[in-house]
Amino acid sequence: MRSIWNGAISFGLVSIPIKLVNATESHSVSFRQIHTEDGGRIRYRKVCELEEREVPTAEIGKGYEDADGSIIPITDQDLATLPIPTAKTIEIVAFVPADRIDPLQMGAAYYLAASGTPAAKPYTLLREALKRSQKVAIAKFALRGRERLGMLRVVDDVIAMHGLLWPDEIRAPEGVAPETDVTVRDAELDLADALMDTLGEVDINTLHDDYREAVEELVAAKVDGVTPAERAPAGDGGGKVIDLLAALENSVREARTARGESAEVAEVTPLARKASRTTPKQVGGKKSTSTAATAAAKKKAAPAAKQASTKSTARKTTAKKTTTAKSTGTKKTAATKKSTAKKATGSGTGSGRRKASA
Repeated sequence: MRSIWNGAISFGLVSIPIKLVNATESHSVSFRQIHTEDGGRIRYRKVCELEEREVPTAEIGKGYEDADGSIIPITDQDLATLPIPTAKTIEIVAFVPADRIDPLQMGAAYYLAASGTPAAKPYTLLREALKRSQKVAIAKFALRGRERLGMLRVVDDVIAMHGLLWPDEIRAPEGVAPETDVTVRDAELDLADALMDTLGEVDINTLHDDYREAVEELVAAKVDGVTPAERAPAGDGGGKVIDLLAALENSVREARTARGESAEVAEVTPLARKASRTTPKQVGGKKSTSTAATAAAKKKAAPAAKQASTKSTARKTTAKKTTTAKSTGTKKTAATKKSTAKKATGSGTGSGRRKASA
């Protein structure tokens, strides 16, 4: 890869010669402006406003526009005399945890390549120190005529640098958040969580630019003289969401269907189920979860209650019979004793009569 900047990393008193290489490349589709009548290329020409003639690149310099609109010429020699210590040096100023850097600040990405054999040892030292500390280095450097802020981190076995915006270049999000008070229900959050879980993770390497592919197919068809196939128009995405809960449920169903899973979403709203248990109302002509559960419990308990009642009745009947039997036996015993006593009395009287007669 071709380097775009040569310099050194200043790591305390250690200097590491490096080359700066672009870490990214753009694959976006670009178009040229043409004259629609004859297809001729439209080009921009650099014209001097005072002389009204085209000026070659060798005669073009820099100028700073003042507040009153006047132009102040600035030469390369003027810029070279400015005291910029980072003109050829990436000066590390601090080491901080990676989560301290706001992603809003991140800009272009570069790879830092060790320049020559002598740079290999200090380069490796800095790389391993970053790995072990689990921190990133904050640095200042100059590129394309201006001083910039950067963040150094390890990618595989290479030190990468991300250009950072200066803190005062980050705009505060004033007036961006919704100004209307909105209440989000627990059931909606549950469905949003379910949708996030259903979509799951993705291997980012499998994602691609569908628009670029469509443009390439269009161009290839025109080159071959073939009428391009018509594509279904994309939705405008500007429709109003009438029922957020219904939209979330439909989103979960579609995502699960796309993944070959069951589209049932009844089990993704635990808080809604909890609410239905505490409020036994009719929903959509059906019994609520609480009512159904109560009916099932009663139905399940009915045989046991009936069996317990039967046993109780049997015990009462048995006890009554036993009491009756005991009472009857007692009466019989009393009657027997009375009869025996009467017989004994009668026998004694007869004997006395017999003795008196003699």
